[in-house]
Amino acid sequence: MKYVSLTIDGKKVTVPEDYNIIQAAKEIGIDIPALCYDPNLEVVGACRLCIVEIEGSRKLETSCSTKVREGMVVRTETERVVKARKDILQLLLDSHPNDCLTCQKAGECLLQEYAYRYDVKFREHNGAKRPKLVDTSSPYILKDDSKCILCGKCVRSCNQIEERQVLAFGDRGYNTRIVLDLDKNFESSKCVSCNRCVTVCPVGALVDKRLMGKTRAWDADVKTVNCKVCSYGCEFELLSKKGKNIAVRAKAASNGRPLCLKGRLTTELMHLDNPDKPYRKIGNKFVESSWSKAIAIADIIEKIEKLEGRE
Repeated sequence: MKYVSLTIDGKKVTVPEDYNIIQAAKEIGIDIPALCYDPNLEVVGACRLCIVEIEGSRKLETSCSTKVREGMVVRTETERVVKARKDILQLLLDSHPNDCLTCQKAGECLLQEYAYRYDVKFREHNGAKRPKLVDTSSPYILKDDSKCILCGKCVRSCNQIEERQVLAFGDRGYNTRIVLDLDKNFESSKCVSCNRCVTVCPVGALVDKRLMGKTRAWDADVKTVNCKVCSYGCEFELLSKKGKNIAVRAKAASNGRPLCLKGRLTTELMHLDNPDKPYRKIGNKFVESSWSKAIAIADIIEKIEKLEGRE
């Protein structure tokens, strides 16, 4: 592996030549803001928030898609860069609902974090805003189009699993939004409720419905647990409050872990003191289910009971 040396904000760093600038910056503790970038997903440079100044270049470059070069000199917080980021954030806030106080994503929302970091605020205007289209058809995922910033992370994550590939971009221009199959809802689509999309959403456009109203990001004890259903061992967060385990939520599907509903429900059953009722999708409808059917062990239990009845 060949290495190159470059300077970022006056700090020298040596990294592999296939690194991009945002990765190199992270190596020396420099946090470049980004809404669409995820090291586990294809790089698309959509949000433009990670722009930086590179010595010798007249235009600002996206640090997520620009590879490092020997001797490169990068500045991440110049007056020009900060102004461009503030303009981008202002446009996003102008289309965003001002409900941070009640949003489940508050405290973990990257748009909220960066707006605070660059002192960008909501403002009154007579221009267009994203329509409030809310999909509540699933007992596992809530989708709110009015909060979507079109970063595309949900689409890219969903499309990593060949047999899923449910999410896509629909419509054009300002009317662009994330759609399921041929513009269906969660219940009627082929979505398997794995929650991959929820784990990568940087805002409150996709949230875990079984977590809503139970706790906020800053108000729970969190412990990582591994799913025991298969060899992937997907990671989940176990949220506790006042000594009780109240919720489970999936962590990002990194290192090839696919995530699945069976694993999530099994983890809930094993760890939660009072888990919510499970649901299965039968045809195009979510139906309340028994736990043995939801985690597909009803036939196993029946056989065990028959065998034990012989003794």
